[in-house]
Amino acid sequence: MCGTRFSVRKCAANRERERKRSRSGARAMNLIVILIVVLVAVAAGGIAYGLLFSSIETQKKVEGRVNRVVTAENDRGKAKAARERVQDAAKRRKSMQDSIKEMEKRSEQKNRSLSIREKLAQTGLPLTMKHFYIGSTGLGIVTFAIAFLLSGSLPIAAGLAFAASMGLPRWVVAYLISRRKKKFLEEFPNSLDVMVRSIRSGLPLNDAMRMIASDGQEPVRSEFLRVVEAQQMGFSIPEACSRMTQTMPLQELSFFAIVIAIQSQAGGNLSEALGNLARVLRERKKMKAKVAALSMEAKASAAIIGALPFIVALLVYITSPH
Repeated sequence: MCGTRFSVRKCAANRERERKRSRSGARAMNLIVILIVVLVAVAAGGIAYGLLFSSIETQKKVEGRVNRVVTAENDRGKAKAARERVQDAAKRRKSMQDSIKEMEKRSEQKNRSLSIREKLAQTGLPLTMKHFYIGSTGLGIVTFAIAFLLSGSLPIAAGLAFAASMGLPRWVVAYLISRRKKKFLEEFPNSLDVMVRSIRSGLPLNDAMRMIASDGQEPVRSEFLRVVEAQQMGFSIPEACSRMTQTMPLQELSFFAIVIAIQSQAGGNLSEALGNLARVLRERKKMKAKVAALSMEAKASAAIIGALPFIVALLVYITSPH
């Protein structure tokens, strides 16, 4: 019994020790229970993983195979699309080359077998076969009369008259055609720039051509006027543009007709294509000028060397005629 004060304190200390022991024992039991639960969970997980390992590995392999198949199909689709793009580009390039070769053959055949009537149409002047024959005959008669009066020889006068009536009119026609071609090449890039700006502003190609046919400079104006008239007669734009080479047989105009034909078949940015064509034509003109300037020195040297024998002979004749 805890009757005295000392015994009361001793009893309280004993109770406190028992209480602490009970608490530490409860904590130890809780830790043991937690460790047991953890070990049971780990054991159960290990058993489940051991039992399900084969199915998990199989599922992973299946997913890997599916991913590889999907990736291969995507790669195959991309490769197929790339091959189709390459084939389309090759077909377009081949069609372009075929059309260029065909137009070149046509232009060569036309240039080889051009009649006087077609050449007169290329001059841009209102000349007919009647005018040509009358001019040739009149030139022959005048040449015959002048040559006969000066030489008094009938064969010489007839030969000069034949050469004048058959050769000089054709040379004049060729000169007029060449002069008209030069004027066309000087103005054609500017007309293409006008078409590019018109198309970029929203106008269709027909209206751009009509604008050039009404406000352009000669001889580009008359050629595009023929294109507009051909469209009114029922021809399509590529056909009307290809007909321009009949009255203006130029490679630059053939390039323009090819660009219009390709754009009508395959589509694309027409303003960019025409802008590139205008730039190419200007660079082509600059290159021709450079070539002419570089070759002028050689031509002058050749002319001087070729004329030296005649100059020396003339000087020797003048100084010592005997």
